[in-house]
Amino acid sequence: MKTRLMLAVTALLLLVTVNAQQVAYEEYDLDNGLHVILHQDNSAPVVTTSVMYHVGGKDRTEGRTGFAHLFEHLLFEGTQNIPKGKWFEIVSSNGGSNNANTSQDRTYYYEVFPSNNLELGLWMESERMLHPIIDQTGVDTQQEVVKEEKRLRYDNSPYGQLLPVLGKNLFKVHPYKDPNIGYMEDLDASTLDDVIAYYNKYYVPNNAVLVVAGDIDIPSTKKMVQDYFSEIPRGADIQRNYPMEEPITKEVRAKAFDKNIQIPAVGAAYRTPGFRQRDAYVLEMISAYLSDGRSSKLYKKMVDDQKQALQVGAFSIPQEDYGMYLVFALPVGETSLETLISEMEEEVAKVREELISERDYQKLQNKFENRFVNSNSSIQGIANSLARYHMLYGDTELINKEIEIYRSITREEIQSAAEKYLKPNQRVIIEYLPEEKMEN
Repeated sequence: MKTRLMLAVTALLLLVTVNAQQVAYEEYDLDNGLHVILHQDNSAPVVTTSVMYHVGGKDRTEGRTGFAHLFEHLLFEGTQNIPKGKWFEIVSSNGGSNNANTSQDRTYYYEVFPSNNLELGLWMESERMLHPIIDQTGVDTQQEVVKEEKRLRYDNSPYGQLLPVLGKNLFKVHPYKDPNIGYMEDLDASTLDDVIAYYNKYYVPNNAVLVVAGDIDIPSTKKMVQDYFSEIPRGADIQRNYPMEEPITKEVRAKAFDKNIQIPAVGAAYRTPGFRQRDAYVLEMISAYLSDGRSSKLYKKMVDDQKQALQVGAFSIPQEDYGMYLVFALPVGETSLETLISEMEEEVAKVREELISERDYQKLQNKFENRFVNSNSSIQGIANSLARYHMLYGDTELINKEIEIYRSITREEIQSAAEKYLKPNQRVIIEYLPEEKMEN
């Protein structure tokens, strides 16, 4: 009775906290198709301006991979009104910071300024959208930057090839088969006309969302947005029709080799639904159940109790069209990779075959409540979430109501999703080995 009472009190407190953290926002469209979201929070004199473009690594043609990631760098080169190499200097000299990142599905740029520099942030993002200078010198410079990043993060980083290996083995025809950073030979083969055409197609207002969040005044911010963005021409509507993958119906075995590691790894990879689908949320809960924290099922069993693994984890990797799901482990001593596969499958099978306990279910619910609260704990986080929920999920209000999806997921749904997506005949077993073990 005492345990039930404590769980009830904890759930009530979390509910009160979540409801108190409702994110208020206003959204509208400019005539050129740019979607604008404004969030006012005057608790600190800071403002985030950000633009998310619906373009990522998957948006490419064969032989021209990596353009979205190239543009992540290229659009800091300079504009008609921002001299080459001065972007970061302007931001830092005005008390701000900025960055950008690219996934397979979107590219995100943002600046954080003292709120008295809001107009500067809006001007800079409008410059990036309307007046970038894209020339051969800039392309050559940023190609070298991308190559160095690839060497640092992928080629020379232990286990750095794991994500590209997953994509290569889970997808045969969809663009997710190729790495987000692209292939260097594709960038080398591209022409300046290729790069300009890519920009003109994807970096247009009707393929973007602008978010302004923080210490702002809504009416004056609307006027600045109108002044700086309304005259940017609308682009052509973008059509996406990527090929669908055939289901995996028989276990596949693959090997990959990494010169940067001494300890091998093994993983069972599964193709899962895109993140808009309800089952993607269920799979997130399954990964947390299996491997989030030292008390999780896989960690306690294989690391603590049986001393078979140095590290073990289950990860749901969300993407727009298809997700990827990976259960992986690194062995201790002479533990074989086949033993690790067997032990991991045993825990996944339990989720497929029986309901998780009510106690474990309540722990999961509390964990996702905490995640939800933390995701809205900073202005930068809120700006990113607003952009992402609108652009990729088609529902900005998920910033307030996504937790209701997790709350509504039942133990029966958890079992059903594991049975639907995480069966042995649907997996790719990947042995990730030190390069010296390569066989002829």
